[in-house]
Amino acid sequence: MNEQTSTNTSKKPSRIGRLFSSIFSLLNTLRKTIVNLVFFTILLVFILALTSDNDKIIVPNETALVLNIRGDVVEQKQLVDPLDSFVNEAFNQTPQNQEVLLNDIVDVIKHAKNDDRVKVLVLKLERMTGSGLTKLDVIAKQLIDFKASGKKIIATGDQYDQNQYYLASFADEVWLNPNGYLLLDGYGRYQLYFKSALDKLEISQHIFRVGTYKSAVEPYMRDDMSDAAKEANKAWLDELWVHYKNNVAKQRGFSVNNFDESLSDIITKLRAVDGKIADYALNNQWVDHLKTREQELSDLTALVGTEKYQHIGFEDYLKTIKPIFPIVNPTTAKVAIVVAKGTILDGKQKPGTIGGDSTAALLKKARENKQVKAVVLRVDSPGGSAYASDIIRQEIELLKKSGKPVVASMGTYAASGGYWISAPADKIIAAPTTITGSIGIFGFFMTFENTLSKLGIHTDGVATTEFAGVGLTREITPQMHEIFQMGIERGYKDFITLVANNRNLTLEEVDTIAQGRVWTGSKAKELGLIDDLGDMNDAINIAAELAKLDSFDTLIVEKELSPRDQFLESLVGQALVYLPEETGTSPYSTGPIKKLLNKLAAEFSAVEQLNDPQGIYSLCLTCEI
Repeated sequence: MNEQTSTNTSKKPSRIGRLFSSIFSLLNTLRKTIVNLVFFTILLVFILALTSDNDKIIVPNETALVLNIRGDVVEQKQLVDPLDSFVNEAFNQTPQNQEVLLNDIVDVIKHAKNDDRVKVLVLKLERMTGSGLTKLDVIAKQLIDFKASGKKIIATGDQYDQNQYYLASFADEVWLNPNGYLLLDGYGRYQLYFKSALDKLEISQHIFRVGTYKSAVEPYMRDDMSDAAKEANKAWLDELWVHYKNNVAKQRGFSVNNFDESLSDIITKLRAVDGKIADYALNNQWVDHLKTREQELSDLTALVGTEKYQHIGFEDYLKTIKPIFPIVNPTTAKVAIVVAKGTILDGKQKPGTIGGDSTAALLKKARENKQVKAVVLRVDSPGGSAYASDIIRQEIELLKKSGKPVVASMGTYAASGGYWISAPADKIIAAPTTITGSIGIFGFFMTFENTLSKLGIHTDGVATTEFAGVGLTREITPQMHEIFQMGIERGYKDFITLVANNRNLTLEEVDTIAQGRVWTGSKAKELGLIDDLGDMNDAINIAAELAKLDSFDTLIVEKELSPRDQFLESLVGQALVYLPEETGTSPYSTGPIKKLLNKLAAEFSAVEQLNDPQGIYSLCLTCEI
């Protein structure tokens, strides 16, 4: 009896085990089936896209090319999983942060200039968001070159913001909707300040910095902008605004005084036109014509010279001129281009952000490539981690030691850490409107011992040294403050020594123009912080000249996609021909509360992502307009 009972008992777990095993086997089979179905569905769409002649993009023989840029204009796109891109496109979802490569815009305009099918270029810029004056100037240069071919450029829009209007001013004609909007408000730099809020929460702030003008941490130690920061910021903002006004006035053919109206003058002019901003813009000669959408359509059709308005958008036209897989000539000498765009962080980072390790790895890749004879480091960064900046700097030194000249090409920003990684280059080229300098160092962190004590939470314990146990919940002693400040001062001395050694300046001369102060590219040239004014092409030619190259190709050195990602990325490009045009919301439709919350989130996010292992930063948080 006992033996029988024992036997039955031993069999029960076996049956339960088999039951669970069967369930897991079924689930695993279902999982594999679903994954395979998804894969083969994607593969089928890809094959149909490649083989279908009916849905291929065709440029009409007589057409308008519509430069309908959507999103931020950037030097390098942030990495987006190609599968996510495919899903977004498949369900017609607009990505949260759309980006357009500056080089793609340049290539499209260049190609269209010599394309006999393109009769007119239409600027439709309402969805173009962030850019920066330096990038706008690169595009404007191509627009001027396009007009030299004898073809017209027409700018159309229901409204223009300041950046959009800058590009529109380079058109032969600017059209605005009769109920449209156009006001030019100049440049400003305003920040949120948190000192009183932190004091009320009894959060202890520990701030260490060097530099009279290093204002990155001011929002945490003041409730307003310091006089020194106001002085420095006003100087470079004024320079940018003068550049903006001069170029727009030149293109529009009116006086540079046709700006900077007082509010009372604007009110007087608006009263004269019964409050219609479009009429105000017309009377100010900012636009040439007020046209409804139907009138625009009719007039553009006439310019194209066809019975029905034929046009092709920027993205579709780009697909017709850009190969899916770039072809690299294996026999020619190369000038390598390494893009350093975004905040500088420690470690490996995705494209769109600079990683100390990942960007250094790209430079090393260029160094080890025997075809590469020179390198252009394209910097578009307000800085970040001092440690990561120096890791990149070390790799630049190795490049130079290997006999390959390095030229730094500055984009919209190359400040603080962005200048740190530029300084060791053989030559530094910047645009007149580049925001650079900000040579300074800071470190800060917060502790919450007082905040927690109000909640009845305390920290206590023992340690073998006075140094042990330093953390967010304990008070920082004066001795610890002194140790941290010494580290910051050492970092500042290293920074100005780096600049002095590479720019043939004395430490005293560098210290005078450093102190965290921001300069424009034009002023930086006067001060000796850069070698010359120019764009990316100028930097490439200088690099080739330094390497004594008579003929060469350029090679963009970037993180290579896996075979899976290459497949999906090409799939997305092909599948787009099946999808309807995006109907995303206008950038003007964001509500005021959401804008404020986004601003708060951005302010804290800019600090929260910083990850220097020593907590020392060379970052210009005030450089963004």
